[in-house]
Amino acid sequence: VEIIGYCGRAFAVNMTGSLAPYIIQATFILIPPAFFAATIYMILASIIRIVGGDHLSVIKPQIITRIFVIGDILSFTVQGSASGLWVHPGLRIVATALVLVGLAIQLVSFTLFAVCAIIFHMRIRHNPTARSYKVDPKWVQTLSMLYAVSVLIVIRSAFRIVEFAFGQNGYPLTHEWTLYVFDS
Repeated sequence: VEIIGYCGRAFAVNMTGSLAPYIIQATFILIPPAFFAATIYMILASIIRIVGGDHLSVIKPQIITRIFVIGDILSFTVQGSASGLWVHPGLRIVATALVLVGLAIQLVSFTLFAVCAIIFHMRIRHNPTARSYKVDPKWVQTLSMLYAVSVLIVIRSAFRIVEFAFGQNGYPLTHEWTLYVFDS
């Protein structure tokens, strides 16, 4: 999805007055983190099950993915529908507000997920399960990777909030390097 967005962005370079490439790049660059996040949710649920740490998790691993994916779907739906409205000058304020709401939903949902992951990690470090010693110890490295990717998703979501809050003439949208550093 993100590749399609960047192709739309490259295609739009010499067609700044054309709506189709703009809509494609705006929409398809905006929504992929929801898909990345869903993968992260599944990884945490798998780790919890593998180490037998169901009782150490704030949320049962069977429903972790479902709960947080619902937040992402809500975020995805709000952002996706609003980003298409952004091209109409009369609806730009409403569209911007809706995108900001969608991004805020994503950020709050992902932050709650990160808190759940940290609580589980702290609990299993203080009270390891027998299975946590028997399974491949790479689950700890995988949890560290989950944290690293989570930080990147939070940075990207915060950047998008700043980008849309500053508006079309704001620094993030008038300087393309910010897109490639914080969004990619």
